Amino acid sequence: MKFNYQGRTKEGENRIGQVEASSKDAAINLLQKYNLYVTFLEESKPPIYAKKIKFFESISRKDVVLFSRQLSIMFKSKVSLVEALRVLAAQMKSADFKEKVFEISEEVEAGTAFSKALSKYPKIFSSFYVSMVKSGEISGKLSEVLSYLSEHLEREYHLAAKAKGAMVYPALVFFVVIAVIFLMVFLVIPNLTQVLQSSGQELPATTKFALSLSGLVRSWGWLFILLLVFLVIFISRYSATEMGKKNVDKYILKIPFLKDLLQMIYITRFSENLSTLVSGGLPITQALDTVADVIGNTSYQEIILESREGVRKGEPISSVLSGHPDLFPPVFVQMVLVGEKTGSLDSVLMNITHFYQKEIDRTIDSLLSILEPVMIVFLGLVVGGMMFSILTPLYQMMSI
Repeated sequence: MKFNYQGRTKEGENRIGQVEASSKDAAINLLQKYNLYVTFLEESKPPIYAKKIKFFESISRKDVVLFSRQLSIMFKSKVSLVEALRVLAAQMKSADFKEKVFEISEEVEAGTAFSKALSKYPKIFSSFYVSMVKSGEISGKLSEVLSYLSEHLEREYHLAAKAKGAMVYPALVFFVVIAVIFLMVFLVIPNLTQVLQSSGQELPATTKFALSLSGLVRSWGWLFILLLVFLVIFISRYSATEMGKKNVDKYILKIPFLKDLLQMIYITRFSENLSTLVSGGLPITQALDTVADVIGNTSYQEIILESREGVRKGEPISSVLSGHPDLFPPVFVQMVLVGEKTGSLDSVLMNITHFYQKEIDRTIDSLLSILEPVMIVFLGLVVGGMMFSILTPLYQMMSI
């Protein structure tokens, strides 16, 4: 937030200006550090037309990635943590994120540990993020940890962006198909129905089907849409419950064309996060607990928590993972076993991460190369089939 202020210096000179802080008290404290005695302070409110609607604002993953990368660079340049946080907050476009970072800088300046200040915003900074920062504080290598953390977040961001980008083309083709069907059903077919029926000739079966389908959609289309909306709401509500999420996560891993890709994504997330945390100095049990929180799938989460309990009893991670070959392939388990025996688990896991990242890229590219012609053929069959059903009797009428 911005505040307009008036104050006096020790020499009695008047000062008028604007200061940015998370609260009124924070603004006063900041001005007092500059040896100003505050005589007037009020929040600067922008005109109505300049106000941003917070409903449409959100802190994206990209914002956190940029924040981490820039903080790492500034920290390496020997800029104090408090000063770096304030500089980054001042240049942020997201008002919500800016306010949060200002609050974090004030807490750090007041003596709160950086990791503890971050933990107050779990929707922005995950437990993995907080754990990494905490390990850097304990080991005295916060600069290196921030650099490693920013690289890790960038890899995850690019992976998510690539996966989302792969869905753009199919979604676009599907939208075109729906738009064409809508135009045919509500504009083209109704105008041709009377002409075809008045001809008195026997209509082909495909034409009868198209006309019947068009009439059904026009009469009961609202009911189909209502049922679809209800189904979407039901699935979203059900998947938000503990049992619903567990079932959805379980069955999504059984989808034929997606299960291999999803398995590689979750294994990559597991191996990279665990490698990052272990190399950051976290105990293996605490690292597994953190990975379970950020893995994003309850089926994998249960296995990771099971392996955490096994480690507490003195068992290796690989012994637990080997009991779930459907989610953790034997090759992966063997590599983890080698890392445990040689004491280089973090480097072995990172090597696995690099391998699976390349495999994910290849799989996505392969799926796109197959999906594009399939969607084009699908679009051609739908549009061509409807046009054939309507135009065939028209050609017959013209030939008579």
